[in-house]
Amino acid sequence: MGGAQLVGRWVESYTGMSTDNIKGLLLALSSSLFIGASFIVKKKGLKKAGASGVRAGVGGYSYLLEPLWWAGMVTMIVGEIANFAAYAFAPAILVTPLGALSIIISAVLAHIMLREKLHTFGILGCILCVVGSTTIVLHAPPERQIESVAEVWDLATEPAFLCYAAVVLAAAFVLIFHFVPEYGQTHIMVYVGICSLVGSLSVMSVKALGIALKLTFSGMNQLVYPQTWVFSSVVTLCIVTQMNYLNKALDTFNTAVVSPIYYTMFTSLTILASVIMFKDWDRQNPTQIVTEMCGFVTILSGTFLLHKTKDMVDGLPPNLPIRLPKHADEDGYAAEGIPLRSAADGIPLRSPRATDSFRSS
Repeated sequence: MGGAQLVGRWVESYTGMSTDNIKGLLLALSSSLFIGASFIVKKKGLKKAGASGVRAGVGGYSYLLEPLWWAGMVTMIVGEIANFAAYAFAPAILVTPLGALSIIISAVLAHIMLREKLHTFGILGCILCVVGSTTIVLHAPPERQIESVAEVWDLATEPAFLCYAAVVLAAAFVLIFHFVPEYGQTHIMVYVGICSLVGSLSVMSVKALGIALKLTFSGMNQLVYPQTWVFSSVVTLCIVTQMNYLNKALDTFNTAVVSPIYYTMFTSLTILASVIMFKDWDRQNPTQIVTEMCGFVTILSGTFLLHKTKDMVDGLPPNLPIRLPKHADEDGYAAEGIPLRSAADGIPLRSPRATDSFRSS
């Protein structure tokens, strides 16, 4: 038995987590670190560019000549790649909720580097997110062992998941063609609902594609299977749809309201989709399932508290209107403590942790 296998077995016995789950956890944590840091680096780049040219908030593109902004962009891309890889090793019920950690990282770095004071209740929100994430990590189910992308396709075409996908698509089409024209500009749940519904399918496809690439890199070529390319097409279509409607949501409504609602809906639907498709809970007892849900609720509480107290940091009234004017300050950022990003900042592949990055200028 090789040294790597011995280390893997020791870690598995010591932590109670499978080796794949540990790999997925480390990738998800590094993703949160990179993405959270990218918020700060890109904001500093936008400020620096805005000082010598037309700021992004009013349609300027001088930031494209600013190396600091590009450093933040590269950092975000690295984070998204790590997140993509995390889904190939660990179940979505473990990876997706950890997206909240990037909010903590950006809040702490903004407090240190941008001198944006973090309110006491904001610190409490960060602690709640950490506690909830730890709870989920310690009780997450082991990753299902899959030998080919055809096996993932079999899971995706089982009646239960086909019913879920049909309901999701029907609901999304109804929202897009019936509710968007009349209520899109006045009801936040229309745009956010579309993004969350489609997002749950995109994560399942991202996970399927990630598994296919992992198996290919290990010597079992999955690119010869047509299912791999079907999943790739679904990923592209879903992400484009998410980009479009999340841009609309963030361009229309206050981001401090959009972010926690989107995180809650997106993560909840993604967990539901993963439970149906990959049968995550079949490998767990009721106590573990309830503990995971308690951890998720704890993260939700911390996320809402952190977003709520961002308003208190800047001395704004505790009850913000859902709609705010665009370009709220001179840097093209809403006055919320945590930096927001414009459409110029790029679109991440997974939304719950970085919804601010879809902000349209």
